[in-house]
Amino acid sequence: MAKSHERLDLIEEIERNDGTRYFEVSNMVQNGRAELAVQRGFIKGVRILQLNIPRSSSVIEYEKYVNENFEMPAEDFDHFEEWKKTEEIKQTVSQILRENHIA
Repeated sequence: MAKSHERLDLIEEIERNDGTRYFEVSNMVQNGRAELAVQRGFIKGVRILQLNIPRSSSVIEYEKYVNENFEMPAEDFDHFEEWKKTEEIKQTVSQILRENHIA
């Protein structure tokens, strides 16, 4: 898998088809892919909660993890890939949410 070089700068809420929701630190490209995933029925919904989040050390750490482990999908994707997180990275995302008054 090739590395990505995405800069993460927003927080979105994604609703899975089973109705459960989760928060993701993302960017406008990935948000656009999530919107396409809604149209294609791969997920139920997506909404941006906060734009232009500060580039804290937690955001930089998560961005590095995402870029090393995932590729941004092309427009012709046939499924929505939820970024799987290690326990350490889950704590990092929780810290980002707290820093931005989301959780």
